[in-house]
Amino acid sequence: MNFELTEEQQLIKETVRDFAEREIKPVAQELDEKAEFSYELTQKIGELGLFGMCLPEQYGGQGLDTLSYIIAVEEIARVDGSQAATLAAHNSLGISPLCEFGSEEQKMKYLPQLCTGDGLWSFGLTEPGAGSDSRGSKTTAVMDGDDWIINGSKIFITNGSADIAKGCTVQAISGEKDGKKIFTTILVEQDTPGFKAVPMHGKMMWRASDTAELFFDDVRVPKENLLGSIGEGSKIMLQTLDGGRLSIAAMGLGCAQGAFELALAYANERKQFGKPISKFQINAFKLADMATKIELARNLLYKACWLKDNKKPYSKEAAMSKLYCSEIAKEVADEAVQIHGGYGLMKDYDVERFYRDQRLLQIGEGTSEIQRLVISRQIGC
Repeated sequence: MNFELTEEQQLIKETVRDFAEREIKPVAQELDEKAEFSYELTQKIGELGLFGMCLPEQYGGQGLDTLSYIIAVEEIARVDGSQAATLAAHNSLGISPLCEFGSEEQKMKYLPQLCTGDGLWSFGLTEPGAGSDSRGSKTTAVMDGDDWIINGSKIFITNGSADIAKGCTVQAISGEKDGKKIFTTILVEQDTPGFKAVPMHGKMMWRASDTAELFFDDVRVPKENLLGSIGEGSKIMLQTLDGGRLSIAAMGLGCAQGAFELALAYANERKQFGKPISKFQINAFKLADMATKIELARNLLYKACWLKDNKKPYSKEAAMSKLYCSEIAKEVADEAVQIHGGYGLMKDYDVERFYRDQRLLQIGEGTSEIQRLVISRQIGC
């Protein structure tokens, strides 16, 4: 077993880390405080080549492996969860289903413009009454001549309402067979009449990412906007979530790494009773446990990426990675705040933001409870 990164992967890690430290870190706190999405940073992320990393070059991508992409997400999340959320949602949920299930015409039409940082695409699955139960969707799509007519709504959609949002892949009920709903996925462009995207405010976490509620009022799109085949909607969405879980796991890993580094630096600087608090065994052991958990999380996630890149089944490992990395982010961020003491509760300290940002990781793209359900089924329960 070879645990070393390739030269290319190591270069990506170093390049993205430098970018995150130089471009994102100086403004992360201000953007969080203002709850402001940064078009400038999004375009810079595009210029760095982080959008569409795994896409074939013919569609504007770089043709890189999954691990290279996951490393990039991890390094961004090490500094700021909001920018990592923009990157992860666009790549794993926005671009991925278009590449995996789109026709050649759809790929050539949409993908090149989604690799530059000038446009974002979203994933319309969650609804007010359909979260963990994705088949509880109520949004409908009915054929009318050569068009689909879509009615319904979606909620908590990342990258859904930004000015540079180009559209959304929407799961909708397109009929019924043997008493069961037929789900179909349809591409809806942002400026389609009847389609409205409303930004959601007042978030506790990822405050500088774009989160939207989407409304579809007799939205008419051509039949050519069908993604995949009629009735494949649920399969397309759930398969996309497998890859998305790797992205959320990378965000959890990066969050944990960033929080750990903040705690370690603070523990070495902060003095009590005449010496750095890192010299007290209770704190040294906390930091040792944090470092161990992060290493375990990284190895699990990287193995899942290896499985995916080698065309092996990886659904179980993706769920395990998402579960473990998000739970570790929670544990490490909590201990990092504890080490900071009262200062860890102040917005002047980055660890306060990390503590808030980690909380969605156990909810988004399948709750920890759903991950355990997926894993239990995979192991034969």
